[in-house]
Amino acid sequence: MLATIILTQRGHMFAWVPVCMAIGIGGYFSLRFEPSTALLFGAGGLALACLLIGWRISEVFGPFLIAIALILGGFVLAASRAHSLDHPVLSWRYYGPIEGRIVGMDRSGSDAVRLTLDQVRLDRVAPNRTPTRVRISLHGDSALGIDPKPGLRVMTTGHLSPPSGPVEPGGFDFQRHAWFAELGGVGYTRVPLLAIAVSKNDWSQRIFRIRMNVSAHVRHLLPGDVGGFAAAVTTGDRSGLSKDALLDLRASNTAHLIAISGLHMGLLTGFVFALLRLILIILPYVGQRMPVRKVAAGGALISAAVYLALSGGNVSTERAFVMVAVMLCAVMLDRRAISLRAVAIAAIVVLILRPEALLGPGFQMSFAATAALVAVFEWIRDNQIKLGPKWAQPVVAVVISSGVAGLATGPIGAAHFNTVAHYGLLANLLSVPLMGFLVIPAAVLALVLAPFGLEAVGLWLMGLGLRWILGVADYVAAMDGARGYVMGPGAIVLPMLALGALWVILWQGRSRMIGIIPMIAAFLLWGQGERPVALVSDSASLIGVMTTDGRALSKPKGAGFVASNWLENDGDPAAQDTAALRWGASPDRLKSKQIGDVELMHVIGKKAVAGLGTCRAGQVIVASVTPEQPITGCTVINPVTLRDTGAVAFYEKGGKVTMHTARDASGDRLWSGWK
Repeated sequence: MLATIILTQRGHMFAWVPVCMAIGIGGYFSLRFEPSTALLFGAGGLALACLLIGWRISEVFGPFLIAIALILGGFVLAASRAHSLDHPVLSWRYYGPIEGRIVGMDRSGSDAVRLTLDQVRLDRVAPNRTPTRVRISLHGDSALGIDPKPGLRVMTTGHLSPPSGPVEPGGFDFQRHAWFAELGGVGYTRVPLLAIAVSKNDWSQRIFRIRMNVSAHVRHLLPGDVGGFAAAVTTGDRSGLSKDALLDLRASNTAHLIAISGLHMGLLTGFVFALLRLILIILPYVGQRMPVRKVAAGGALISAAVYLALSGGNVSTERAFVMVAVMLCAVMLDRRAISLRAVAIAAIVVLILRPEALLGPGFQMSFAATAALVAVFEWIRDNQIKLGPKWAQPVVAVVISSGVAGLATGPIGAAHFNTVAHYGLLANLLSVPLMGFLVIPAAVLALVLAPFGLEAVGLWLMGLGLRWILGVADYVAAMDGARGYVMGPGAIVLPMLALGALWVILWQGRSRMIGIIPMIAAFLLWGQGERPVALVSDSASLIGVMTTDGRALSKPKGAGFVASNWLENDGDPAAQDTAALRWGASPDRLKSKQIGDVELMHVIGKKAVAGLGTCRAGQVIVASVTPEQPITGCTVINPVTLRDTGAVAFYEKGGKVTMHTARDASGDRLWSGWK
């Protein structure tokens, strides 16, 4: 029986290779401790042994041993990547001179210009304790003393802090994200930047400079959000887009159009491939004497590489490039270009280069959409299903593509961003075709005409399409009920959902329908998930208590990032000041709520904390500043204790309240930085 099942899967097992690797990578990141060197060597040795034995034994048991080898290999790969990025991280708050070279420019969530600096120097900080990279936001107009340029060495006076931990236990771990971005400190400045010198730049900095110059030129020719959109599509620089435009794009589920991803790379290479093939066929004698299809694929691959360099080579663009490169190479090798095998190869390459990408929404949504689209259109092709008359087939294909991609990525987007765009399908149907038929071809035309100084013609055409897309986003975002909000799922939900969907897509035979069971179970677990009855921020500056009206916050202002994340994870669209009104009448400096058998009290400010001499059993005091004199008689949470625990969550069951910390959830890892 087992032999029959395994033999049925012959020829289709390769697609499971990245799945097994992903299980091992996910296993490494889910640990609450850092595995020892001995454990890693043991896992690596066992993986090699399983691989060698599995390769030699019968076809029935061999695949199981190879799967174990791939899982262990993914585990070791993720650990090796994490250890290879070992770098200094601030363990204290720093204020003083900051000097470094500009290697990244973007905007923060508050729309401030944000710079990433390397070759960092800090006052009275030893080189071996100085972060490899820091990121600072420029607050206020006074911070823009100069026009920041790529490669420029600058100096300012500002604040730096260690990367913060999760805003709640089990939440997004920015410390982990910063570790893999080699960020050892984040902060801000209100002091004008001073230019010291233009550093000697390597090739990556030269490309960065070209990118930013192109972005500035595009925004000069196309002012406003249209120019910002065009710069984002061509160079990956999103700093020119206003916050309102970004919110509209997100509310209409068209924000993916500003990220250089598989869609853009696929449209660009598809257009270049078709154009080159047409030109070569038309040329006398060429069409019959050259392998036109292979030459066109090679030209499209070169255009993809140029696009990758011009766009900055971020993770999503690298992933998109790998996917189209695999498909174009398949064309040149007379293999099927679009297949699940090609998607699997792309996933393997990305996981080997950046195993941490597995945890990001970009990787998950990109490969979910691609795998689902390939599987659906392969099924349509294999069953010879006609998509209507010839003239209607492109339209039907776009509708199917938008629907399938939306269904595949919708749960992932909802899990990461806690929102659902109810009219996203409509917005994408009105926008995506224009990207392929007008925006991308116009961008290629602008590039071709640029040496002659006529790029404005292509950009003008490009602007027409982008103006339409922004208009659609604005219209759809303004519709009643355009955006819904959902509670964040538990840690097991997305992996269970993904494995169930992959089983349906990759497994052969009727038993593939078994994958529906874990998918249904994942949605049931999501719907029955439990949110903390109370939360305390890792700085003790904010607490939030769940009420019948939603989470009540102890302050209407301050700790805005934490507040918005808590409310989003609750699936609550309320603003912080609205959530603060739910607390009800209480003194400004002393907030109190009863949760089960515990009275949770937020004491705000030095005077209020100093005036609180004692407390009683059953109380939990959250002091916004560390008391000068110990407060006895109850549990006290303050900024000092939180350095060792991170954010705190309270859960209630049967009137009994239990406390969980961010450290309990994430454990002690390379990037944790606990006291």
